[in-house]
Amino acid sequence: MLNRAFQRLADLFPMPSLRVQRIIAFLVVLSQAGISVTGAIVRVTSSGLGCPTWPQCFPGSFTPTTVAEVPVIHQAVEFSNRMLTFVVVAAAAAIVLAVTRARRRREVLVYAWLMPGGTVLQAVIGGITVRTGLLWWTVSVHLLASMLMVWLSVLLWAKIGEPDDGIDTVRAPAPLRLLTALSGVALTATLVAGTMVTGAGPHAGDKSAEKPVERLQVAITTLVHAHAEMVVAYVALLVGLACGLAAVGMSGTIRKRLVLVIALVLAQGLVGIVQYFTHVPAALVAVHVGGAAACTAATAALWAAMRTREPVPANVSEPIPA
Repeated sequence: MLNRAFQRLADLFPMPSLRVQRIIAFLVVLSQAGISVTGAIVRVTSSGLGCPTWPQCFPGSFTPTTVAEVPVIHQAVEFSNRMLTFVVVAAAAAIVLAVTRARRRREVLVYAWLMPGGTVLQAVIGGITVRTGLLWWTVSVHLLASMLMVWLSVLLWAKIGEPDDGIDTVRAPAPLRLLTALSGVALTATLVAGTMVTGAGPHAGDKSAEKPVERLQVAITTLVHAHAEMVVAYVALLVGLACGLAAVGMSGTIRKRLVLVIALVLAQGLVGIVQYFTHVPAALVAVHVGGAAACTAATAALWAAMRTREPVPANVSEPIPA
């Protein structure tokens, strides 16, 4: 009953073309990646408690208010990040309506509904992060959830571009698809290690002397080396994947996406090295988080290219005998 009611609601909107659907899906990817970057800006500007309560900004007010203990700039940064959530929600709602109106296949609908569902989950995690005073592990979970949403939104974008009546087409042998999956696992390990570096690092998200933010009590150099080793493993898997794909042959799409992934990972590694030797400047933290989102998106796009749905080939009519 609810499905029929929602379908009737979606039918009130114009029929979206495939191009419009893909544009909206791309905006979903940008919004999911963008809010992770603004979250990093909140942390490095020590604005994490610019709005010390959630969902309200201050007790009794959903918007910033004059409070001597909280600088106006911190309130503005944190409140702006919260407002960006509405952009994420709008993009998620738009893609659900678009694919429902277009009566896309079930797979696309499931991925579309994960967008608003994941956004709600992120809001809850954000609320827990604020209410626990920016505990390092809650910040880590918040970022990792953002990266998961970036991955899923890229898969949604890829699935939307495939024909609903197409046939499954394998673009790479099973061992190489497995190697691609392992590179995704290495990426995940790299992200986890990176959030632990942040948890022990200088950017806690707040500099209150009365209630200092609890940090991860592990030597940061140890965590940096662990993070770097995960990056090496990630790059090694990508190099092996590139060699394997070159040996068996690959489509132009896979080649372009593979080159993009490797380029982004190497650039991200360079940013990390510069961060380390320049004592983690705030601006580079935001750049590094943006790079993490880009690497996640590119790896997801490469994974999606390994198995696609292709149009059913038209039957070639045989010539009629004379």
